Amino acid sequence: MNDTVAGVIFIASLLVALAVVYKPLGDYMYRVINPTRHSRVERGIYRVIGVNPEGEQSWGVYARSVLAFSVISILFLYLFQRVQSHLWLSLGFTNVGPSLSWNTAVSFVTNTNWQAYSGESTMGHLVQMAGLSVQNFVSAAVGVAVAVALVRGFARKMTNQLGNFWVDLVRISIRILLPMAVIAAIVLIAGGAIQNLSAGHDLTTLAGGTQHVTGGPVASQEAIKELGTNGGGFYNANSAHPFENPSTWTNWLEIFLLLVVSFSLPRTFGRMVGSNKQGYALVSAMAIMAVGSIVVLNVLQGVHHGTVPMAVGSATEGTETRFGVLNSATFGAATTLTSTGAVDSFHDSYTALGGGVPIANMMLGEVAPGGTGSGLYGILILAIITVFVAGLMVGRTPEYLGKKIGSREVKFASLYILTTPMLVLVGTAIAMALPGERASMLNSGAHGLSEVLYAFTSASNNNGSAFGGLSANTTWFNTALGLCMLLGRFLPIVFVMGLAGSLAKQKATPESTGTLKTTQPLFVGMLVGVTLIVVLLTYLPALALGPLAEGVH
Repeated sequence: MNDTVAGVIFIASLLVALAVVYKPLGDYMYRVINPTRHSRVERGIYRVIGVNPEGEQSWGVYARSVLAFSVISILFLYLFQRVQSHLWLSLGFTNVGPSLSWNTAVSFVTNTNWQAYSGESTMGHLVQMAGLSVQNFVSAAVGVAVAVALVRGFARKMTNQLGNFWVDLVRISIRILLPMAVIAAIVLIAGGAIQNLSAGHDLTTLAGGTQHVTGGPVASQEAIKELGTNGGGFYNANSAHPFENPSTWTNWLEIFLLLVVSFSLPRTFGRMVGSNKQGYALVSAMAIMAVGSIVVLNVLQGVHHGTVPMAVGSATEGTETRFGVLNSATFGAATTLTSTGAVDSFHDSYTALGGGVPIANMMLGEVAPGGTGSGLYGILILAIITVFVAGLMVGRTPEYLGKKIGSREVKFASLYILTTPMLVLVGTAIAMALPGERASMLNSGAHGLSEVLYAFTSASNNNGSAFGGLSANTTWFNTALGLCMLLGRFLPIVFVMGLAGSLAKQKATPESTGTLKTTQPLFVGMLVGVTLIVVLLTYLPALALGPLAEGVH
């Protein structure tokens, strides 16, 4: 009973903290995105990269800028890993292999941070700091920039200009993510997370053996890992490692960090479109789905049927004992409701139905609240689908935020919705059809399918967490999952930018008596319903063969 009360307090305090910062952080991000002056540092960066900060871009140029920046980032990070042994602070590690370098470079640039390696035994400190951590900042900033461009599409009229990607990227990185990450890193250091450049120490274990424990700049990477919904851990154990996540209160802080920006962006959206009520509607839908998922997962982990769980009061296998079952389940729900991918417990060892909840969270498109930036543009796509469905029901041309949702807009939204399911289901089917790839599964039957389904769901939705039980560091899986990360990140971004350009060219359509009120509870309920029905039901057959089949066995 005490554990249950503590778990409820843990969740309630998170919700209160997020509600407290919603307005000030959302307003601050609005001021960052819409300033009239550039700082001296920013002007210096613009000169170095040859950008005119006063010039704006059409949706096509903005999208090409995103893609060009990402391609360059992938090439740089790939080469950085391939020459690791020649770099300062390499710790004696060899160069990372070609397929793993490809997979890791794509993973961090796409904000996925899928890790098919053990960080403390594969990557030197310089690669971790100047390669992986830098991408943690800029990949998150890219997500916010794309979301901002889409919101400008709603807010602007009769124009093809959506801002300047390079200006958005620099401002978001320097004015939002960097200062917040510095503060969070200092707090984590105070909480016991390590921050040094040590090559590590050989320690004597309780059993009398020796173990090499690597040091490193952990707290700084941990802060932006959560804040930017990245998820790539310095250590293989990720946020279950005491050097990354020392105590229960740092566990609370890390969950708060991975939720705070995405939950506050609807306020920024409301300010930009001139109606704070619109922001409240979106964040309400996000909160309903998030709280529902957290409660369901806690219940399934806390009271699930089974001899052992019933005997001990909960499903403790795979749970970090420092945090307990409920706090670990809350982390598991939060990290898959966003595109973070950090873990503080072993999802593969969750109960059968409990393990299905993180998979379903990712399949929802991670819109509750989703990744940094990607959650906002994802739920805006679903809002467009919602008003389109509502328009069909009453026989009116659908409108959202004064813009008509016609065939062009619906096509972009539909392509966005269909991209990820195609990657997940086709990728899983191919992997299950190949004998060599089935051999990578440590389990057979429904649980083995869940492992593969989780991997492709995580990669295609740019989450990065792993179910475990799957030997994914093979040439085939590294290549296939890397392709899913690329297509799952950049195809939707292109569709979002195309939608933004189409909306920006329209003139404003005044509201009429038949216009759906998108600030009312009815719309919030419809948005939640469309998200659950249109998105999640696409995956129902696969879920039925995996976690659902295992859960009712």
